[in-house]
Amino acid sequence: MSDEYRVLANDEEQYALWPRHKEIPAGWRDAGCAGDRQACLDFVERTWTDMRPRSVREHLAAQG
Repeated sequence: MSDEYRVLANDEEQYALWPRHKEIPAGWRDAGCAGDRQACLDFVERTWTDMRPRSVREHLAAQG
């Protein structure tokens, strides 16, 4: 078993750590970061600055 991870993102711009040796599940894509757990967590912390799903952010923005 590997201690390597990759960061995945879905269409709602939510992020997840996923074991690098496993196939990416349907509905997710590679977010461009792979490495040890801490490196991936650091990437998510820098990247996922608004925890609300994309659809919620867009809906609220349209409300004015």
